[in-house]
Amino acid sequence: MERPIVIGIGEFLWDVLPDGKKAGGAPVNFAYHASQHGVDGWAVSAVGYDDLGDELVAVAEAHGIALMVERVDYPTGTVQVTLNNGSPDYDICRNVAWDHIPLTERALQLARKASAVSFGTLAQRSPVSRATTEALVAATPADALRVYDINLRKDFYSEQLIRDSLDMADIFKINDEELETVKRMFGLGDLSADDACRRIIERFGLKMLVLTGGAEFSSIYTSESVSTLPTPRVEVADSVGAGDSFSGALIATLLTGGSIAEAHRAAVETAAYVCTRSGAWTPPRK
Repeated sequence: MERPIVIGIGEFLWDVLPDGKKAGGAPVNFAYHASQHGVDGWAVSAVGYDDLGDELVAVAEAHGIALMVERVDYPTGTVQVTLNNGSPDYDICRNVAWDHIPLTERALQLARKASAVSFGTLAQRSPVSRATTEALVAATPADALRVYDINLRKDFYSEQLIRDSLDMADIFKINDEELETVKRMFGLGDLSADDACRRIIERFGLKMLVLTGGAEFSSIYTSESVSTLPTPRVEVADSVGAGDSFSGALIATLLTGGSIAEAHRAAVETAAYVCTRSGAWTPPRK
């Protein structure tokens, strides 16, 4: 039996930290962790014709990540991370390769076979990558899961972009801080988190809304039920990629026959494990 195909569309980049650079990008992290849970995870993005692009592709392939990454005439994406009194500050470079992800026939063919597709907000900051994202999501089969992991960064979003993305999605993932931003945008500021999540599900006809609360909790809402679990207490190395690993484990478990409760448990345990290791592409748990 063929494994389900899961696609992450969007940014593929280097986080350039004071002590060196690390490969990443939310859609790639998602694809990697989904592939650790019984599905075929693919990342769709773009890099430049440069050494950083060569190295980024090589590192991802060494981790077993299946890539559909095009080369374009823009520099490979980087995020400059600086520390101000210990707190990180991010400069997400503009007009880079992943802002220009081309729509290719091979990516459309992959999308037509997909059981799930995940997309975010950041890579839709540019018209080219936004159009590619919309086309690939539209190309997925009618019964595919379309996951919008909002991932708000800096000022690279608008109310209209969020609304349009929710219209494309049937699963919405958001954290508690981002929910406050969305509540204000949508005129839901007076509602509790619980009521706001239910209102968003109703307004956009979603199958599921996933709310994460960092070190405290996570909840999965449907129109009929809610599943809430505490976040496990672990010794944190860093939280890079934890949210993406949550999404990857959740969707893969659902696609391989798990219930919402089983998928939620797998997601929580995976994210906690990722936090105990440095970097987003952690080795599988023993």
